[in-house]
Amino acid sequence: MKRLIIGMALALAGLSQATDLKIAHVDTKIIFDKYADTKKAQKQYDSQVQKWEQDAANKQKDLMEMKDKLDKQSLMLSEEKKKEMEADFLKKKSEYEQFVQKVYGKDGELFQKNEEFSGPIIAKIKKTIQDVANQEGYDLVIDRAAGAVVFWKKDNDLTQKVIEVLNKEAK
Repeated sequence: MKRLIIGMALALAGLSQATDLKIAHVDTKIIFDKYADTKKAQKQYDSQVQKWEQDAANKQKDLMEMKDKLDKQSLMLSEEKKKEMEADFLKKKSEYEQFVQKVYGKDGELFQKNEEFSGPIIAKIKKTIQDVANQEGYDLVIDRAAGAVVFWKKDNDLTQKVIEVLNKEAK
C-alpha cells in the first residue's frame, strides 16, 4: 500500500513537470516518401534489383532449357552421357539456388543494398528532425509512423517543415 501511494505521488509530480514540455510530432514515413534524395536512392536501388532479377531469370531459363533437353534426349542417350547431363543440370541448379540465396536470402545482397541506400537517408532525416525541433524549441518529438500516437494537434506537426529543410538541402 505504501509503494502504491509513493508511486502515485511520483506520477503526479512527473505530470506537473510534464506540462512544461513542448511536444511536437512528425510522420517519418511521409518525410521519407517526400524527401527528394529518397527518390534518387530508390531509382538506384530499383536498377540494381532489376539487374538481379534479370540474372535470376536468365539462370532459370538456362536451367529449364537444360532440363527440357535432358528430358527429350534421355531415351536416346547412353547411360554415361545421361549421367553427365544430369550432373551438369544438378550443378547448374545448385548454382542457381546459391545465387538466389546470396541475393534474396536473409541478410543477402538485396537487404544489404537496401541498408546501403536507406541508411544515410534515415540518418539525415533523424538529424534534420532534431535540428528543426531544436530551432522550434521542442523538448520531445514523437513519430506518428511508429503507430503509438492516438491524437495529435496539427499545430505541433513538424513533418512539412522537416520535408522542406531536407529538400532545400537536396537541391
